[in-house]
Amino acid sequence: MRRGIRGALATALVAGLALAATGCGSGGDGGSAAGGELSGTVTFWDTSNDAEKATYRKLAEGFQKEHPKVHVAYVNVPFGDANAKFKNAAGGGAGAPDVMRTEVAWVADFANLGYLAPLDGTPALDNTGDYLPQAVGSTRFGGKTYAAPQVIDTLALFYNKQLLKDAGVPVPKTVAELTAAAQKIKARTGATALYLRGDDPYWFLPYLYGEGGDMVDAAHKKVTIDNAAGVRAFRTLKQLVDSKAAVTDATDGQENQLKALKDGTAAMAIDGPWDIEGARAGKAFQDKGNLGVAPVPGGSAAQGSPQGGWDLSVYAGSKNLQAAYAFVKYMSSAKVQQQTTDELSLLPTRKSVYEVPAVKRNEMVTFFKPAVDGAVQRPWIAEGNSLFEPLKVQMNKVLTGAATPEQAAKTVGDAYRKLLKDYR
Repeated sequence: MRRGIRGALATALVAGLALAATGCGSGGDGGSAAGGELSGTVTFWDTSNDAEKATYRKLAEGFQKEHPKVHVAYVNVPFGDANAKFKNAAGGGAGAPDVMRTEVAWVADFANLGYLAPLDGTPALDNTGDYLPQAVGSTRFGGKTYAAPQVIDTLALFYNKQLLKDAGVPVPKTVAELTAAAQKIKARTGATALYLRGDDPYWFLPYLYGEGGDMVDAAHKKVTIDNAAGVRAFRTLKQLVDSKAAVTDATDGQENQLKALKDGTAAMAIDGPWDIEGARAGKAFQDKGNLGVAPVPGGSAAQGSPQGGWDLSVYAGSKNLQAAYAFVKYMSSAKVQQQTTDELSLLPTRKSVYEVPAVKRNEMVTFFKPAVDGAVQRPWIAEGNSLFEPLKVQMNKVLTGAATPEQAAKTVGDAYRKLLKDYR
């Protein structure tokens, strides 16, 4: 998952479940008490959003109930701050959490820096054959496993069923169909057809995949963002906004997109399962059944969306590794994954959870599971997360007219070759 690049946000909410001050990553000697019982403190950095964090805190409390001699210090860290905060803490040797809910693209980066503990042969990896094969890719780096997959996701088209019905248009299957329907939607409902995330390059990927492109070809160590498909993807963004089929902005896209969808000022938005509950909290979806979900509109060559999700990683410098491993095992268990699906409609990474009747009946799982099965794997390389920043800059320039699609694609390609020294 990638919920959006945000600016400096409010200081992370710290909720010490043990009601005692504890230092991150410093659970004392910890380990096992007499008789093998776990003890000490585990600090958990949770990067879930406002609609999710109450559930994740409750889950953490559940671990503490199972292990009463372990104190869980729960910290909700805003997604936009979490990567830098962890690197600063781990790199400085103080303040890093024992366990972190880590975005899939961060694992290889953190592992490459030596900040994560390998989990192979530890209790953290339990019943690994139950994991979806595509969920495991992001957890491995350099032949070792550095995380346990907890949530898997991808992007889809969220749409307001009533607005499309009032406009007399079907759910668009392609960008061309969306553009053609936009004028009717505006004229008959007053809503803009699409809210386009212009602030976060993760949302560029469906357009790139739709043109048959990708950022890089990791298998052949080749930069591909600056080929014809990349140029077409940049052009698609610009045309959607210039034609007024879409509205966008360069900042606060996460909040503004969700607000536009909730208020009914936008008929559609490309989003992920993490925003299902947030969207349904809006006036446009007082009838929860009014929220529809469909595949992202395809481009001229294909239809595709990036694989995202969340893994659970353990800080290499944790002073309570045994309790941290147990916490990861618990938080990635089938039982806990079913709870996150039941309460948040998030997609589990364990095959067995999809066989649970309640999960089978979950309408969002019904859609998103096939979408995840067909999602495009990103390059799980140490520099993977760094590929987004040059893309973000050029997206903004294209949308504001400061660069042509051709110039943007070339600039991003040049930046990638500097970042990836051995790529051509």
